[in-house]
Amino acid sequence: MSKVHIEISNLKKSFMHNSGSITLFNNFSIKIKEGELVALVGPSGSGKSSLLHLLALLDEPTNGTIILNKKDTRKLTNIEKDNMRRENISVIFQDNNLLTDFTTIENVKMPLIIKDEDEDIITAKAKKILKDVKIYDRSNHFPNELSGGEQQRTAIARALIAETNLILADEPTGNLDFKTSKEIFSLFLKLKKLNKTIIFATHNRELANRADYKLFISDGNIKRVNARS
Repeated sequence: MSKVHIEISNLKKSFMHNSGSITLFNNFSIKIKEGELVALVGPSGSGKSSLLHLLALLDEPTNGTIILNKKDTRKLTNIEKDNMRRENISVIFQDNNLLTDFTTIENVKMPLIIKDEDEDIITAKAKKILKDVKIYDRSNHFPNELSGGEQQRTAIARALIAETNLILADEPTGNLDFKTSKEIFSLFLKLKKLNKTIIFATHNRELANRADYKLFISDGNIKRVNARS
């Protein structure tokens, strides 16, 4: 039986705006198990990215708790959060966040360089995953020499190489064509079989329907719905 990977209790996120306080979601609770593939869906601006940032420990909730790997993230120091991200969380950002002065393969290798792994092992892993995401022939190009889709595939490769047990993806196929989107999603399915937990925000209905279930965010509420509904 799969273990609970993430336990969210009474989560609330609000922020101040010129017109007053805006609440993205309130009193949200859920248990997400290891190996689950979860799609975040809802209108633009509903809070999908904000929820991913909270799970990535890049932002603080207004109220509520997030238990990750049996640790209450409210009680973690900044250093402990950095360590948890490095060891346990991979994030695929919507805007890629590639390092402009580094080549494709150097960007992909970065998570393992930070972990101080052996250089030959890092290079071998990077080459393999660049082939997996069909961008090996652009290994020595810089981000400004890549198309939007190629940059996105580089960002995906960088996240996957870390082999973390939680992958958070913000519109991971947003800049990709239909064929490449399906190929990237097939990688997610392989990671799911390895018991990795994957949570991804998407506007792609077909990909969302292939998840284990969807979390629909709208008007300050988050509701779990079956993937096919």
